[in-house]
Amino acid sequence: MIGSLGFVLGTTLMYATPLIYASLGGVISERSGVINIGLEGLLAFGAFAGATVGYYTGNPWLGFIAGGVGSGLIGLIHAISSVTFHGDQVVSGIAINFIGPGLAIFLSRKFFSGAAMTIPVEYKIPKFLPGVFPKYSFLDNLLNQDWTTVIAILCAVVMWFILYKTVLGLRILSVGENPEAADTLGISVRKIRYSCVIMSGVLAGLGGASMSLAVASNFFPTLISGHGFIALAAMIFGQWKPHGALGACLIFGLAQALVIFLGSTSISISSELLSMMPYILTLVILLGFVSSANAPAADGQPYEKE
Repeated sequence: MIGSLGFVLGTTLMYATPLIYASLGGVISERSGVINIGLEGLLAFGAFAGATVGYYTGNPWLGFIAGGVGSGLIGLIHAISSVTFHGDQVVSGIAINFIGPGLAIFLSRKFFSGAAMTIPVEYKIPKFLPGVFPKYSFLDNLLNQDWTTVIAILCAVVMWFILYKTVLGLRILSVGENPEAADTLGISVRKIRYSCVIMSGVLAGLGGASMSLAVASNFFPTLISGHGFIALAAMIFGQWKPHGALGACLIFGLAQALVIFLGSTSISISSELLSMMPYILTLVILLGFVSSANAPAADGQPYEKE
């Protein structure tokens, strides 16, 4: 029983990790006033870039970094469209959701002899505490996580500290709430928004790379399969706060862990019904909480300096 609990909690952390990165990306972008619903596409391209660089270099850490850089460049496209040209941010985000997976599959066919998936990497992201606890014990299942999980949690802590305890964070929050007032105080709205949107892409790309280098071992077209939208729901459920998004991602990770656990037991539940659980939970949370959620006041509103 204790071992099963450790398995469920450990699996929760594993599946929550990509969601944490992507959800934090959404938080930092929308806190600056730019809607980013392109997390799905950013995750997909980050997963491809991470798996490809990890395979060709034989170094998963280089792949992990490449995932962040690749999706950061895709995020730059969203920043140019939304901040410079004052385009519709929702439409731009939808375009990113098409560009990311499409570009990933196109480049995969170029790099891997026409295949829509990458060749599995030989070396995956290492574990944080390998061999410290007895194998398959409660602590081994719970704490023997990939380094990407540890980094994701640290990112949430650092983002919380920056947003609420530093001058830079106050500037980001002010731009997302009242860009006109921030501008009168000498804060560059454009620079803040550009930086946050690009960072949003980097974080989502790290989430995609953690998916293809830690959870799986390669990129394939259905790897992400809605995780970007789940991360978006986690951001809303978490009230656009880093710690709230972290908690929401753990809830979604728990749903996926229960799918894995229940599927391995003798309990007679349809596999199709089990696989629907995370997405049903997403819909329930959105229906129940989106009406009471309070987004930053200037979220989605283009700003042009007078």
